Amino acid sequence: MVIYSVFVVNKAGSLIYHNDHSPSRPEVEKTFGYPLELTLKLQDERLLVIFGQRDGIRVGHTLLAINGEDVSGTKLGTDNEKNVMDVLNDQSNYPISIKFGRPKLSSNERIMLASMFHSLFAIGSQLSPEPRSSGIEVLETDAFKLHCFQTQTGIKFIVLTDPRQGGVDAILHRLHELYADYALKNSFYALDMPIRCELFDTSLQTALEQAEKSGVYSGV
Repeated sequence: MVIYSVFVVNKAGSLIYHNDHSPSRPEVEKTFGYPLELTLKLQDERLLVIFGQRDGIRVGHTLLAINGEDVSGTKLGTDNEKNVMDVLNDQSNYPISIKFGRPKLSSNERIMLASMFHSLFAIGSQLSPEPRSSGIEVLETDAFKLHCFQTQTGIKFIVLTDPRQGGVDAILHRLHELYADYALKNSFYALDMPIRCELFDTSLQTALEQAEKSGVYSGV
């Protein structure tokens, strides 16, 4: 069982905490001949595959490395002197080893996604045929489940897990307990501000590891 990420969103929709516990970032590295059979496009400072998916490489995957050298935007290597497209268009560089995958979310992307989910949660509550709907509690895909618990004060605890992970309700309530114990009771913590507390981090890590090992969280 795997717990991928934890997010805490305040009542205004701002991200105040995140933890990439077991980030699921599958990577695929293949050796290619010339010409390259994939079509790449620069988007949001990343070179993305937009056509020609094959051998586990999918449309939307990002170019991460060439011949073991990391790619940053359109630059290659630690000195960023080489242009990636120049390297890929030069036949003398082939055969060439290229690594593709999904990059980690940037801080700005996490903030944006937290705000978007906050809005979706509100829309879900408004669309409900019953008054006082709890909003979105679970979103399920073939690859993961998103679980959300909102407190009476509007704080949202969001956990992304393997679809088979059990006992997530207990995990969410344990997160709420840890938030109350190590954030709210901290005299240096300002309500609705980012959570920066080592005890909260370590206690959260322990709870998530226990849940993964057992498949459920015992709450002990």
